Amino acid sequence: MTTPKVFISYSHDTPEHKMWVMKLAQKLMDNGIEARLDMWELGPGDDIARFMERGLKEADRVLMVCTEKYVQKAEAGQGGAGYEKMIMTADYMKQVDSKRVIPIIRQNGTDHVPAFLGTKLYMDFSTDERAEYAFDELARELHGKPLYSKPKLGSVPNFDTAPPVEPKLTEDPILKAMKIVMVVYERTRGHDLALTSLIDMAQKSGMSRTYFETLIPRLFEQELITNGRFSGYLEVTDMGRSYALENKLV
Repeated sequence: MTTPKVFISYSHDTPEHKMWVMKLAQKLMDNGIEARLDMWELGPGDDIARFMERGLKEADRVLMVCTEKYVQKAEAGQGGAGYEKMIMTADYMKQVDSKRVIPIIRQNGTDHVPAFLGTKLYMDFSTDERAEYAFDELARELHGKPLYSKPKLGSVPNFDTAPPVEPKLTEDPILKAMKIVMVVYERTRGHDLALTSLIDMAQKSGMSRTYFETLIPRLFEQELITNGRFSGYLEVTDMGRSYALENKLV
């Protein structure tokens, strides 16, 4: 299996922000993702522009950690000496394959990204709590193991014969999955349900994480759940609540 490589672009806003970026890079490394970071690979006398160009060329994906200061510098296309050369300008980034660039929102309260990335789907790392949930999605994306995969196209049915009678399952998997969802829903004040909390509850009920994850797309298909407001969160739909009441899940 090929090890994914990422290049991390960020601005040196504060010592605290630099430390956060380093911890992110360390977590990527711990999860089998090769991260290129200036703090690890640059020393006095090194050519910063060469490091940046080489890192972009060799990386499979580029992570842009967007803060207000980062966006301002990227919009202005600022270059110059020292670490500010690490800030990618709009003219340079237009040459990069759009799929390779993943904007990461780190500022709290806004979701600003450089204008040339305005139409791209970003990942919400604005708070430490959201970052914890979003990291799993990021790691899956980089390893090419998304939580939701498009099913394979089936064959055309034989419409000249009567449809087969499907055997009834002794245990309805949709009912079992919704039991887990509703337990978490009843314990949550808001409407957003963290995917990690659902997985934890599934495992506590004796269901494997893998099996539970295969049931989530089926809950979407039946419109019992939908995507939440934030990455890594789900919501119970009105239909889902009605289903829970009809089946005495609450």
